[in-house]
This record gives sequence, structure tokens and C-alpha cells, in this order.
Amino acid sequence: MSHRLMLLDTASLYFRAFYGVPDTIRRADGTPVNAVRGLLDMIARLTTDYGATHLVACWDDDWRPQWRVDLIPGYKSHRVAEVVAGAPDVEVVPDALQAQIPLIRRVLDLAGIAVVGAAAHEADDVAGTYASKAEFPVDVVTGDRDLFQLVDDGRQVRVIYTARGMRNLEVLTDAVVVEKYGVLPGQYADFATLRGDTSDGLPGVAGIGEKTAASLLGEYGTLEGLLAAAADPGGGLSASVRSKLAGAADYLAVAPAVVNVVRDLDLPTLEQAGAQLSPVSGDARAELERLATDWNLGSSVGRLLEALDRRQ
Repeated sequence: MSHRLMLLDTASLYFRAFYGVPDTIRRADGTPVNAVRGLLDMIARLTTDYGATHLVACWDDDWRPQWRVDLIPGYKSHRVAEVVAGAPDVEVVPDALQAQIPLIRRVLDLAGIAVVGAAAHEADDVAGTYASKAEFPVDVVTGDRDLFQLVDDGRQVRVIYTARGMRNLEVLTDAVVVEKYGVLPGQYADFATLRGDTSDGLPGVAGIGEKTAASLLGEYGTLEGLLAAAADPGGGLSASVRSKLAGAADYLAVAPAVVNVVRDLDLPTLEQAGAQLSPVSGDARAELERLATDWNLGSSVGRLLEALDRRQ
């Protein structure tokens, strides 16, 4: 079997599972387990359908890194539940989901699924680093558009986009990104910078929407090239666009560092992380089966074990 790496934007997936699976699915004592079951079902299906041989559950060790907030104070500010001095801010997470996260970590560990995070960085940065360094094809699974910038046909990196649900998965290649947005994946971060993204608290450039951003990048290639043209009286830009870019100069000076995922983190190798999928046996399998019974995870744990059993 040829190798294929799958990178999970884990929080994106367990949030989607929490809201997509009925919260009536609970343990006997009333504790919800819908996010756990939904995530396990996703992993079983995704690894099987897309032939993953290696898997990393990329983790948000810091979902809102201070260095990004220092550059753009509004970055993800609408998601902050509590500001914690000297520590990462607390994200708005429903109590019923928060209660399930330790069990998610426990089950992933017992299943031998690598969970990797990085201090002061988001799961996106972990995915960006592994995708950029991988020596074989990669599928990045996410419900967020931020990671479209990683798509690269030349390196066989695709994004499996979950925003429309597991029954309507969309596989993004270079051509799909171009069709959807009119820009190449390598231009997507600059495109998002210009357009803005309310889900991340990025204001964008006032007066420049998707079509204008795509048109400008089509002509000038990169944000850097666009700004160089804006600074050149003979650059060919209209007075209106020059004015809009000038009005957003402070934002444009810092936004690329926020929007571009980090691709050079010092992470464990796939081998060190234990990313290769394999059947679960011994005490770990017995404990998973016990949890399946005690926590009403039965069929979901069973499907995950079956998927891993195929990785002989």
C-alpha cells in the first residue's frame, strides 16, 4: 500500500460532531458523548474512504496565539469567553462539549492515533508544517477555509472540506480553489487578507471584496506585488484602489503574518509521533472496548477499530 498522510484539524471536527450529532446520545449518567462518537465515526470513515496510512490529529495548544493577537488585536476576539492573564485566553466552548474533550484525548491515545500540538501555535500551523514537509501525498481535513492555502497539486496536498457535512465532502485541488475563488491556492492567504474573514476577526481592506481581490491578485500575483504597484505612480492601479490600500496600510503590514500558516515548526517526525495507523491490540483494545460499554460509545468505537484493523 502506498503511503498517504491525513491531517485532522481536530477542533474543527469535534465542534462539527458536537453540533451535528444529537445531544440525546449520552452515557447512562446523562453525560453527553455525541462529540466523541461523531469524531470517531468521522475518523473511521475518512481514513477508510481516502486510504490514509498515517494520521495526525493536529491540536490547538493555543487556539489564539498572543503573537497573532499582538499583530491584530481583533483576531478571534469574538470567540473569547475569558481573558486569562499570562495564559491562553479561554475559548467559547459549550460546557457539554468541554466535558467531552478529555475523553476524546483518552480514546485517541488508546487507538494509537498521534495527537500533536505546538506551544503558542494553532492546529493550522501543525498541519501546515506536516503538509509542507511530507514526503508522500497528504489530505488535510478541515471545516475552515484558512487551510485552503495548503492545497498544492505539485506536492499532492489536498484539502477535504467538511463545511457542508460528511455526506457532502468536497476535495479541494488547485483547480477547485481556482474555480471557487479565482485565485491559486498559493494566493489564497493574500486573497483572504484583502477580503477579510469575519470568522477570524480579520477586517480586510474596506471596499475590496472577493471579486476585486481575485482580480487584483490575478494581475499582480501577490499582495507584495500589489503593494509595490500601489507605491509606483506608473503601477497602473486606479486612484480608488490606491486609496483603499493606503487606508488599510497598517493592517496590511501585519496581516500576512497572521493569515499565513506556519510551515516550519519543530515537530516530531511522523515516526516519532507514531502517526502510522495500525490495528489496536492487547490492553489498549480491551480498555477501548470497556470505554465503549461504560460510556455508550459502542458502535463508534467498533467502527474505528474495524477501520484500524484494515491497516495490517
